[in-house]
Amino acid sequence: MVLNLTLYRRWFNQIAAGIKRIEYREIKPYWTKRIENKQYSEIHFRNGYGSHRPFMRVEYLGYTVDGSYYCLMLGDIIEITNH
Repeated sequence: MVLNLTLYRRWFNQIAAGIKRIEYREIKPYWTKRIENKQYSEIHFRNGYGSHRPFMRVEYLGYTVDGSYYCLMLGDIIEITNH
């Protein structure tokens, strides 16, 4: 299963460069439904909402909870494309 997320360019570039290894999502009903009790193998990140946006596939290593945030643990980058 794949978790699809959209990111601002700053965070997309930091993940692509290997600087950012954790993606945070605030604990709210929307994210709880998408994250808890799910078995994802990858996260597909997109930068922006246009039809020609950068795309990245990243290995998903699970999540932890830190205060009021889900911490999505990122593994190896599988693919990056610049559409």
